[in-house]
Amino acid sequence: MDWCHYRFRSVWNLPAPPADVFAALERAEDYPEWWPQVRAVTPVDERSGTARFRSLLPYDLYVTGEERRRDPGGGILEIAMTGDLEGWARWTVMTARGGTRALYDQEVVVRKPLMRRLAVPGRPLFLLNHALMMRAGERGLRAYLRRS
Repeated sequence: MDWCHYRFRSVWNLPAPPADVFAALERAEDYPEWWPQVRAVTPVDERSGTARFRSLLPYDLYVTGEERRRDPGGGILEIAMTGDLEGWARWTVMTARGGTRALYDQEVVVRKPLMRRLAVPGRPLFLLNHALMMRAGERGLRAYLRRS
């Protein structure tokens, strides 16, 4: 087992139309407005940007994301990531009873040296840290969509 390899899936059920959810998720530069752990997003060009994340644990993660797929009709947003995390992340937005279901899938290898050194003993904390970040993101997006 590669202790630095992670696969995540989160399911967010949101009381808003899929088009509104997709529009919010495709504007990554706005994530810091509604997702507390996304500390900064800086566009590099139309297809890429950098981001800084920090959740409960006292370290920042820096990544560069490059768009691999943007399909409004299929509800798919996908990026390739490099930096402290290397891999990909994908949102799949679909109609669900009462609103929208947004699936977040991510597969990454951790490249941040501190996290690699702590890979085995730190793994449960890293998983918890990610889960807390995703929970806060869902709450933040719900509030953001209500305001919009």
